[in-house]
Amino acid sequence: MGIEFKDRTVALKKGEMIVIKKGEQHKPFAFEECKVLIVEPRGVINTGDSGGDLTSENDVWI
Repeated sequence: MGIEFKDRTVALKKGEMIVIKKGEQHKPFAFEECKVLIVEPRGVINTGDSGGDLTSENDVWI
């Protein structure tokens, strides 16, 4: 999978991880199905602050 940032793209392989700074805009993508583990502090909205139909309530498994 990869993660696009405003100024770069980072490619991740199986077993690798990345830490993204709070507030840094990013867009994950994958050409094939993959499994990821996302660790976020309580209260983080899963679609940033954009709101809308795709935004889940905080701390709800989707």
